[in-house]
Amino acid sequence: QVQLVESGGGLVQAGGSLRLSCAASGSTFSIYHMDWYRQAPGKQRESVATISSSGSTNYAESVKGRFTISRDNVKNTVYLQMNSLKPEDTAVYYCNANRAYYTESYWGQGTQVTVSS
Repeated sequence: QVQLVESGGGLVQAGGSLRLSCAASGSTFSIYHMDWYRQAPGKQRESVATISSSGSTNYAESVKGRFTISRDNVKNTVYLQMNSLKPEDTAVYYCNANRAYYTESYWGQGTQVTVSS
């Protein structure tokens, strides 16, 4: 079992930055792939960024060059640095820990990010 707690969301003006954190507990953090997802009102949840257990990263096209995912296996935390934010980045952001092709998967409670124009 893995427990995930996101933090760092808030209200920011377009062009601004935020850093989201997701603290994990309950199991060996380093073996899990970690993802950030987001869900805007009326839309499906979508993958934003992923970082594998070995540190490889992938990003959605919509955030490439603006968002950076990273992890600290000592602090059991994954981060999402979000720069040059746009109103369309407004969503609830969720952290996901997974392995074995998502047969094992855990979600955090989400943190709201609102970008004003």
